[in-house]
Amino acid sequence: MSQQPFLPFSKPTIDEATIAAVGDVLRSGWITSGPKVQAFEAQLSEYFGGRPVRTFNSGTCTMEIALRIAGIGAGDEVITTPISWVATANVIIETGATPVFADIDPVTRNLDLAQVEAAITPRTKAIIPVYLSGLPLDMDKLYALAKKHNLRVIEDAAQALGSTWNGQRIGSFGDFASFSFQANKNVTSAEGGCLVLNNAEEARLAEKYRLQGVTRSGFDGIDVDVLGGKFNMTDIAATIGLGQFVHIDAITAHRRQLAQHYFACFGSDFVQKYGAQLPVPDFENSNWHLFQLVLPERKDGKPARATFMEQMQEHGIGTGYHYPAIHLFSMYRARGFKEGMFPVAERVGRLIVTLPMFNTMTTNDVERVVNAVKSVLQ
Repeated sequence: MSQQPFLPFSKPTIDEATIAAVGDVLRSGWITSGPKVQAFEAQLSEYFGGRPVRTFNSGTCTMEIALRIAGIGAGDEVITTPISWVATANVIIETGATPVFADIDPVTRNLDLAQVEAAITPRTKAIIPVYLSGLPLDMDKLYALAKKHNLRVIEDAAQALGSTWNGQRIGSFGDFASFSFQANKNVTSAEGGCLVLNNAEEARLAEKYRLQGVTRSGFDGIDVDVLGGKFNMTDIAATIGLGQFVHIDAITAHRRQLAQHYFACFGSDFVQKYGAQLPVPDFENSNWHLFQLVLPERKDGKPARATFMEQMQEHGIGTGYHYPAIHLFSMYRARGFKEGMFPVAERVGRLIVTLPMFNTMTTNDVERVVNAVKSVLQ
């Protein structure tokens, strides 16, 4: 066992100023949705070029609400990736629509847009691309495909806050963009998310969906004309988000530096020597939310990822996996999905592993991780 302190794969960092600000909110008497939520939404809107933004209690309901705003429901199909957190597909089912998977690109691990186009039918109404680890798809090709087939795009940008495409921030252009502020994200509000919308009408509808479909007027006027839920963000969460968000540019720059150091430490012969696949070395567009390897299969019959994770833990280093293939979960097998349908996603979902990457991590930590990886794979 390692004698060094355990190094987790992720760790949120909340500064003292933010902790103090949360205390102020708790003392203020207004702790649910209020002025801090409005301030957070205004800051996010400015960041995304003035587009309307509404905050929510998760980055899951944001996608469901986007689908509902787009009018997607029973009889419709929505294409997405098998390699994501299961929420990405679950929200499609929640609306009554049918999830359709397309295989992934073996290099980027994001949706293969050629496979997406091949999966389009007359019932297809939308695409939910996922920017795994913060790496965007080819946005030009994505939106050209959507325009060609008259499809809505709900970007699952949960991991991509701070990512860009050709110098434009993800979320500042396109259709719907959904972001997560869950605890391990680059910027956190403990739990929460936001949805970037296209116009004021969509923003008003998002407000209805996040709070029971309610519209208020005057002192006592109230009406409900859509079926909403309870998805609002609290002022406590928004205060954490505000405190974190002021550091977004520094956070993104630091994580890119850590990623560059990972590549330098692994060296140019790592793939050939150890058989593991590194991520795409993109230091302009990706925010490097995660640093992931795709492991080689083992020759001794042991499960490659579980064995690797166990041995890394013995070195005092935490790892994760993001994500197993959605279509192989029992609920999705019951809908007719099975092994062999998406071979690239199945291989990646079985062998992908997440190495430590968090805001207070140091280059020395990176060197420690790389040394352990090489030792385990050797």
